[in-house]
Amino acid sequence: MWGVARAFGGRVLLRVEDHDRMRGRPEFETAILEDLEWLGLNPDEPFVRQSDRESAYEKALRRLDLAGLVYACSCSRRSIEAEVGPVDGGEPRYPGTCRPREVDGTVEKARRVLLARVPQVFPDLRLGSVEQVPSDQAGDILIRDRHGQWTYQFAVTVDDLDQGVDLVIRGEDLLESTGRQIQLSQLLGRDAPPSFLHHPLIRHPDGRKLSKSNQETGIRELRASGWSVERMLGHAGFALGLTEERPCSLADLLARIQASAG
Repeated sequence: MWGVARAFGGRVLLRVEDHDRMRGRPEFETAILEDLEWLGLNPDEPFVRQSDRESAYEKALRRLDLAGLVYACSCSRRSIEAEVGPVDGGEPRYPGTCRPREVDGTVEKARRVLLARVPQVFPDLRLGSVEQVPSDQAGDILIRDRHGQWTYQFAVTVDDLDQGVDLVIRGEDLLESTGRQIQLSQLLGRDAPPSFLHHPLIRHPDGRKLSKSNQETGIRELRASGWSVERMLGHAGFALGLTEERPCSLADLLARIQASAG
């Protein structure tokens, strides 16, 4: 993403998505900042923490609430799965259990947004035209959970709108989130959504996704084992199909990205 933004004269933004206070740790943030500085991939503006943007999310929630689109929800993930049955390899669709019910919003912290059944068609810069129907995929979107934490779907949509993000490059494992984020952004008043590019993931030979939770090797581990910045960048360029498997400077990698984009 850094190289693409540089190639097209865009701003590089860094956002620490620590909306989940139960899983976030200060040491995770420190590691991200140190790794990026070591690689030379510096953002153009001071980084933003989602944990510092409570007022922005409250404002967006009020806008949706005033439009009559928000309701309190007392359902847990377990109760939803019990109601809709097991889902093979996907997410359970929220069946709208609390939509017609009177749930005490002074007690229950969770909030959902009503989603009309509207197809969302968007161009992916790698995959071409994609059509999704968010209400069929997920039902009414959870925007704040029962612990009072803002959800990923809501927080990133508000952040992209407020920061003027016009290009999102992320893994294809998040493709299913795109239609619902576009529809949610429309409800918040965004005229045109960002452009999206969902890249393939680097996987094990058996198809499993790499994961830090499975003790996969990350930048810090490779750095500690003696990898140089140039070797790391060369490896990234090779994975992108831009270079051979050899050390590469940041300037050389950026030139190759610009050449491939032109």
